[in-house]
Amino acid sequence: MAKEQPPSLTNLIERLAKLPGLGAKSATRLALSLLKGSETEARELAQAIIAVKEEIHFCSECFTYAETDPCPLCADPLRDRTTICVVETPADLLVIESSGLFRGLYHVLGGVLAPLSGLGPESLTIDQLDHRLDRAEAEGHPIQEVVLATGGTPEALATCSFLASRLANRNITVTRLAMGLPVGMDLEYVDPGTLKEALEFRRKA
Repeated sequence: MAKEQPPSLTNLIERLAKLPGLGAKSATRLALSLLKGSETEARELAQAIIAVKEEIHFCSECFTYAETDPCPLCADPLRDRTTICVVETPADLLVIESSGLFRGLYHVLGGVLAPLSGLGPESLTIDQLDHRLDRAEAEGHPIQEVVLATGGTPEALATCSFLASRLANRNITVTRLAMGLPVGMDLEYVDPGTLKEALEFRRKA
């Protein structure tokens, strides 16, 4: 950074550069764009950022982001409550939901198993999934199918296998997305056509 650059601008660039996908050059361009814009626009952006931190939390049922608890998807009486689609992240949930191909419930793991990074089963919402399945059975509307919709990375595939083994003793059909998904690709980057085939031709896990 040039020494003559205003400290406040340097501070903004450094903070923007910490965001995923933004390097120093992209952060600088974004900061200068914000500086060029009106003060009203800057304040509205700042207020929007504060609002999502204050108002959004995890749904206690599916663990996606929401402003209400349960989230609108979990609260929707028209959803198929016999099927749960297990995904890695809220972003993956949005990808599947926007396809319009799945009308069941969701469960967000919050990541994948990565032992080398210290992420074991206790780091994800796997126990919560077990409790959810137990509760549904106790309440008289048992889950009939769990769709494992993890991505194609090695960690995601390992997580899928772990979940399939863990659910094997339950009287539940466990399926996984068809292997048309590219190996090594995160679900949120899969095109709609490939996702459609993966959902429609899912197989027993």
